[in-house]
Amino acid sequence: MKYLKDISPELAGAEPSVAIIIAVRNEEAELEQALSSICQIDYPKARILVVNDRSTDRTPEILRRMAQANPAITVITIEELPAGWLGKNHALYQGYLHTSEEWMLFTDADVMYHRLALKKAMHYAAAHRLDHLTVMPEITSPSGLFRSVMTTFSIMLELRQRPWEISNPKSNASIGIGAFNLLKRTAYEKTGTHTAFSLRPDDDLKLGERIKAAGLRQDVVYGQQEVSLHWYTSLREFINGLMKNTFSIANYHLPTAMGMALATILVFVLPLPLLLFLGSFGLALAAILLTFQLLLMQFKPGIHGRWWHAFLIPFAGAVMVYILLKSAFKTIQQGGIYWRDSFYPLEELKKQR
Repeated sequence: MKYLKDISPELAGAEPSVAIIIAVRNEEAELEQALSSICQIDYPKARILVVNDRSTDRTPEILRRMAQANPAITVITIEELPAGWLGKNHALYQGYLHTSEEWMLFTDADVMYHRLALKKAMHYAAAHRLDHLTVMPEITSPSGLFRSVMTTFSIMLELRQRPWEISNPKSNASIGIGAFNLLKRTAYEKTGTHTAFSLRPDDDLKLGERIKAAGLRQDVVYGQQEVSLHWYTSLREFINGLMKNTFSIANYHLPTAMGMALATILVFVLPLPLLLFLGSFGLALAAILLTFQLLLMQFKPGIHGRWWHAFLIPFAGAVMVYILLKSAFKTIQQGGIYWRDSFYPLEELKKQR
């Protein structure tokens, strides 16, 4: 896998037009800073479309002020959410309907961009004849404990999605990341648009799955220094944030969720603590395992962990097991999920498994 920062921003031919589509709802805390970074992107043929999805805070006021100061910004407002849609999915789909550019970049309202990030992404997509390129953003947070758990979470994500195989057309590995999904309009239409997974909280992953299943060309790069996301300010926020949608990754199937939890226990939680109780031979194996984990945290591309994160891998694994199981049982208990102040029944969600 490559880093976006190492890619040349120079395109061989003419620059294709790009619509940058951002869904926002009650994003007053970080919207202005993130949108300002998007406005300074060096890509003349880019248009910025912000879809205001029923915001009730200062988001509309911020958008009006920024649109007046920057003619590249267009704002459309959604007043009502139709049945059968999650708000973000519907907002992104409306963004598609209100644009006609050859390429689209679906991104979030809290993502920060380096000035040349889009040029580099478009160069990479053109050079590799891609239909879809996603970027793994650099995650920032003031919480050291959250960053340590996020390091292990990133490793789990890569083991599940196998990003090193995504460019291989013979592999079924796929990925999509909400912070940066750059794709051709024709590819989006071929996958059925967001109408095909209108009720999926993991819409970014589903978009990636459908693009790969359609036989289209897909790839992923690391976004350090080019695309960053100030995600959660604490571990508690991270747990609560993932709680509402993690069950969808198991397709709302309890045995699958329990199997994922068991695999996490066996791979991440138990090995190191268990070896410490197996005598001198176990201690030797524990030392080897810990050395490997220390090297992984320090040198694994795209991770940029700290050495002490290695000691917290069992704890981080336990946190993920808690999220997997609590999300599953909570969703089943309440008969659905609450998403942005709306309730979605489990039976409706299962229709798009």
